[in-house]
Amino acid sequence: MAGQAELALAPPSVSRRPSQRERHGDVFTDHYGWLDATDDPEVIAHYVHENRYTDQQTRHLHPLSQSIFEEISARTEKAGATTPVRRGKWWYYSRYCKGQPYRRHFRCPVAQRQQSSPPLIAEEQSSDEQLVLDENIEAQDHDFFALGAAAVSPDGKVLAYTVDTKGDERFALRLKPLDNQPRYACEIGDIAPCEPNDRWSSVAWASDSRTLYYVTIDDTGRPDTVWRCTLGANQPAECVFHESDTSFNIVISRTRSGKYIFIASHSLTTSEVRYGRTDDRATMFRVVLERRTGVSYTLDHAVLRGEDRFVIAHNHNALNFTVIDAPIADPAQQRTLMAHRSDVYITAVDAFANYVAISSRCQAVSRVELIPIDSAGQYGHPDAVRFDNELMSATLAENPDWDAPTCRIQVTSYVTPPRVCEVDVTAAHRVRVLKQEPVFGGFRPEDYVERREWALAADGTRVPISIIYRRGLILPAPTLLYGYGAFGCCDDSWFSIPRLSVLDRGMVFAVAHVRGGGDLGRRWHEHGRGMNKQNSITDFVAVAEHLTQCGVTRSQSLVAFGGSAGGLLVGAAVNISPELFAGVLAVVPVVDPLTAMLDPGSYVDMALQGELGDPALDVEVYNYIKKYSPYENIGQKKYPSILAVAALRDTRVAAVSSAKWVAALRHMSIGDAPVLLKTEMAAGHTGISGRYAQWEQAAFEYAWMLNTARNHHQSAVPVP
Repeated sequence: MAGQAELALAPPSVSRRPSQRERHGDVFTDHYGWLDATDDPEVIAHYVHENRYTDQQTRHLHPLSQSIFEEISARTEKAGATTPVRRGKWWYYSRYCKGQPYRRHFRCPVAQRQQSSPPLIAEEQSSDEQLVLDENIEAQDHDFFALGAAAVSPDGKVLAYTVDTKGDERFALRLKPLDNQPRYACEIGDIAPCEPNDRWSSVAWASDSRTLYYVTIDDTGRPDTVWRCTLGANQPAECVFHESDTSFNIVISRTRSGKYIFIASHSLTTSEVRYGRTDDRATMFRVVLERRTGVSYTLDHAVLRGEDRFVIAHNHNALNFTVIDAPIADPAQQRTLMAHRSDVYITAVDAFANYVAISSRCQAVSRVELIPIDSAGQYGHPDAVRFDNELMSATLAENPDWDAPTCRIQVTSYVTPPRVCEVDVTAAHRVRVLKQEPVFGGFRPEDYVERREWALAADGTRVPISIIYRRGLILPAPTLLYGYGAFGCCDDSWFSIPRLSVLDRGMVFAVAHVRGGGDLGRRWHEHGRGMNKQNSITDFVAVAEHLTQCGVTRSQSLVAFGGSAGGLLVGAAVNISPELFAGVLAVVPVVDPLTAMLDPGSYVDMALQGELGDPALDVEVYNYIKKYSPYENIGQKKYPSILAVAALRDTRVAAVSSAKWVAALRHMSIGDAPVLLKTEMAAGHTGISGRYAQWEQAAFEYAWMLNTARNHHQSAVPVP
């Protein structure tokens, strides 16, 4: 009847259909494994029912979510351009247009007066700029769109780019002429994913602007093969290199100097790089350093006094990496540019005509160190580019220009919007800000506090915590605790416009830099992976306890948040200490690792074996993972509110993982807190696409976390 209140939906009923897994003498009964059949209409109907139930249970959040969305929109620049970067005779940049969800990519010619200084870009398209690619056009007729690699040929006439229009991270390679020639009709599928503007990519050009290298994936999604094709030639692509070891992935790169193509094979702990010349379309690829188990390295091409050299960062007998230089003609003649340091973790090396940039980390903060190359072809002393804020994260920005006299660095913190800075390598590192991301709506960085604290883990290890809140906030306050702690990934400080909305409403944001990440170096990763993985989980619990004991928050006013491998972290932590948390948000979470690794369906499942160990071959690893697996350790406990967000097209972490976890939690929990599942039906592991849809998703998640923490929060005391 019109106007009648909608009847409350009951939680979706999931039938228990037991199937048994037998391994190493252990028998595990999985009651919800049948949900894995995502092509079954009954399973799809279940996800739809779960979404309807979640929507009804969170309907009271719609006004708050809408307010947060409007604040995100009001604070965000609608039509700003990125800082132009020079490639050959052109400046390249992108911009959003008002009302459009995706970027448009442009270029304009380099004027004589702008050889090194980028031009000022107007908000609207001007007559002297050329449209290179319009993502909005590419996204037409698709409910998902992501741009992967994008590389313009050296002569500036052809754009090679990759797109994902399904969310399954199986990209397609397309070629677009930029000189008004007819568009190439061919499209190559199953291209490896990569981040736009990354130095390491899935596409690279040879010097002739006709020979193109690209990386394809196998049936599991693993990047495993490099191909070489010639545009316009009536012949099939040639296989250049195939990586047969299923624990290794492939990326490629054209050196900034333009002289070499690199093919890098890498696992979690081991790497091997091949190089070939770009001026030879039939070049043979040679290995730089033969692979040795446990030895990782990355490199770039440098030129000293006309001699080609490799600058290599490696960890052989140097846990946190050292940087060496060696002539390509005689790699045995090595010299050290940067010695190993126990408190500094080197993560990348980039070479330019006049300097070398070293990306590193110290005290869980990323930074860039520069080594000048003088006019005589000699290396100078390394020096870190310094900023005032202790939590300021400095990373190398997009720097494609080999001859640039300056280095571009992106700088940000939890309360400082990203800045692109230009550093003069020869003038005492004088820094000039080229662009700072504008934030509207009266935002001022000084209105917020960001500070570092340390929690004491169960084994006495000090675990860093980043804490952010609005100045003047009365503590204890509702708090969101984020964590990841896997694959050596680092939780650098990052600015977030959506996060401002919950900070302004009295919520604290905290980051637990737990072991398993790379925040404090290679050892920090090693002490949180494999048979040490439990350290990540107990570190997270220790951080949660520290925040309550030091007065930042109170028990039951704390929401845990983790995604992907971070979902494993928060899912395991809530099994240990459910009373510590008011709620848990787990986004595409790895909550059933044993099922995934015992029957791997994707290369990510095999990557988990590298991170956690192989439970199929090793009974000790199997038993160890079984002790902390979130799905297999749900007990008859009073669990807090839980929201799991899955993606139906996720090829890394199957949606069934979240669906099973939610069903088991509802069955076992003795409390009455809601357990919800929200499945994005047209998205993959990286989430939904389009900036407006992403803002809506962020607004919903932040509204849920804020409301959940507030519901349990009691009276506060003044900030000390």
